[in-house]
Amino acid sequence: MRCLALAEELRRRGVEVVFVCDADRVPWAAGQIAARGIDVHPEVGEPDEHVEVFGQLGLDAVVFDSYDLDVSVYRAVRASGLPTVAIVDGDFRGAEADVLVDQNLGAELDHPVLPRDSIRLAGLPYVMMRDEILDQRPPTPPADRENAVPRVFAFFGGTDAFGAGPYVVRALAATGLPFEATVVAPGDELARRIAEVELQPHQELHVIGPTDQLAARVRAADLTISASGTSTWELLCLGATAGLVCVVDNQVMGYERAVDTGAAAGLGLLSALQHDPTSADQTLKRLLTDPAERGRLARAGWELVDGRGRERVADALLGLT
Repeated sequence: MRCLALAEELRRRGVEVVFVCDADRVPWAAGQIAARGIDVHPEVGEPDEHVEVFGQLGLDAVVFDSYDLDVSVYRAVRASGLPTVAIVDGDFRGAEADVLVDQNLGAELDHPVLPRDSIRLAGLPYVMMRDEILDQRPPTPPADRENAVPRVFAFFGGTDAFGAGPYVVRALAATGLPFEATVVAPGDELARRIAEVELQPHQELHVIGPTDQLAARVRAADLTISASGTSTWELLCLGATAGLVCVVDNQVMGYERAVDTGAAAGLGLLSALQHDPTSADQTLKRLLTDPAERGRLARAGWELVDGRGRERVADALLGLT
């Protein structure tokens, strides 16, 4: 998603973009690329294959964003003379590039040793947002919204790889409070498990598949629940009242930092919700019953992420060429 956001900004400036990736493994992501009319070249593995393909494509610069690439790929491409940008999350994992971008909250507080002749862009000023998000961003700070039955929207990435949906719905139901919830289930099995959660009186549940109207649904909701990954920054940029679930270990630092800002509410670890659906009871009850608290969170997030990060990264990338 962050690469799509950067691609949109570059194309807005008249730059031609191509993806070299394994998007076919996530059909929703492949659809997002195709919908923008961006060409896709199949992924390659070895360093010399990358250099060869990039030469064939006639590239002027390369943006890396991967947890899987061997460090030798970064070195070979950079050594070939192509300007490079690498998007990282904390640990560089051996990545080398002319510009390293770490758009995570608090990244500017870290001072890692950089590769030779590299610069680093760090922190929320460099969070890259897609057009879908920027088009839905409120022009002014969100106001309090008072609904007798709060509307809840929940999603957990393109695949909900850790199966968070059913456990979050179970936690909502355990509050005993009224709500109208819409939950994204990327697969039939997840949809079935979510639909089977026993609700209490005045609680309503709708299960939908992946949607290209994500930002609009977030804007319409009184409370949005999501994993504490990169979608967190989209929620804050949209001025959403965000309830975050830490679904995997590598999200712990980002989760804690986001909650510590006071711009998002923490619902805890997914493992805790799996063990005890009432573990987030106190926080969920406050979010479902307190419009002023929801409004405070929404405004704090809106102010924290201004949506201009992709412009700053594009400036740095084009400055290399």
